[in-house]
Amino acid sequence: MAKIGKLSARRAATAPLGKYCDGGGLWLYVRRDGTRAWVYRYTKAGKAHEHGLGPLSTVSLAEARADALKCRKLLRDGHDPIQERRRERSERLGALTFRQCAERFLAAHEAGWHNPKHRAQWRSTLAAYAYPELGDLPVGTVDTTAVMRALEAIWQDKPETASRLRGRIERVLDWATVRGYRTGDNPARWKGHLDALLPARSKVRTVRHHAALPYAEIPGFMTGLRQRDGVAAQALEFAILTAARSGEVRGMTWAEVDGDTWTIPASRMKARREHRIPLAPRALAILDDMRRLGTEGLVFPGTKRGKPLSDMSLSAVLRRMGHGDVTVHGFRSSFRDWAGEATAYPREVCEYALAHRLKDKAEAAYQRGTMFEKRRKLMDAWAGYCQRPPAGKVVPIRQA
Repeated sequence: MAKIGKLSARRAATAPLGKYCDGGGLWLYVRRDGTRAWVYRYTKAGKAHEHGLGPLSTVSLAEARADALKCRKLLRDGHDPIQERRRERSERLGALTFRQCAERFLAAHEAGWHNPKHRAQWRSTLAAYAYPELGDLPVGTVDTTAVMRALEAIWQDKPETASRLRGRIERVLDWATVRGYRTGDNPARWKGHLDALLPARSKVRTVRHHAALPYAEIPGFMTGLRQRDGVAAQALEFAILTAARSGEVRGMTWAEVDGDTWTIPASRMKARREHRIPLAPRALAILDDMRRLGTEGLVFPGTKRGKPLSDMSLSAVLRRMGHGDVTVHGFRSSFRDWAGEATAYPREVCEYALAHRLKDKAEAAYQRGTMFEKRRKLMDAWAGYCQRPPAGKVVPIRQA
């Protein structure tokens, strides 16, 4: 038998247009429309057959290999895999409930979700809003009416949660269809179906952005912040100077600092890509202060040994300064507004400084670098702006 296991999960996800053999009759078809599907190819009674095992988006490489092994065993015992699937499907329709299918889907896929919060949200959302209406229904009987009952209860009051719930129900039902537990169209799909029954999320409620401080007020705010003691105040100032996310700063370790560069590993980044941040002199001075405190491991440790600061610690600093209506994340918006309105730096430099991926795919394909030296000048300019005297401050004539 030919070698089995030729493909890797990464190769399966990135291979260009074509057909790729994993061995043992298992193939991956990458079609012109971008879809990727598993196919088991075999010959029976001198006739070639192609047995579809499902799309890569729903059936993982490991699951496809397990299905291919099952097909080989059926052939060994004289059965036709396609005919056997039809027989099993007729027996299994409605055999599992929606809850059982959801749990099997999660068991097969959540290991690939790096963010623990994301895994927890999947489970909590389904448990709170999907299971009360759909949980005990045979998955083969879940229809549009049932899905609407689950969604309508929160669509107006919690549109963002409802939108995510709809997408998660859709993926569970897709999995159940591919695995043979239901047939027909997906009643949770949006385009051309539920979009005719429910208003778009953007029409239900205006998207709320993180509350940000106008960049014109940043110098005055930073003057007050530098007068405060404590690790949380230092961490907040460092986050503002680097335009980094709160979690990235609070989880920062000394091992990530090399001279005047902070390298955040991909495992701690939202986009799962390593991000290098050039550190301005004031940011380096903050690190020197933390070194003098003798911190080990974490640069900005919390009160419990070996534990980072909580997000609430930074928010508490804002409240004590009379800015309880501003979020820590909002300072990234302040930086972006300043960079876009008060400087001549190109848009892509400003976006890279925030570790954002360029939305224009064609532009991103040509811009493969990280513009590190240009970003260094940008961050130095930002730090200089943050250290300016507040507007309207009286300066003695002799000093002027």
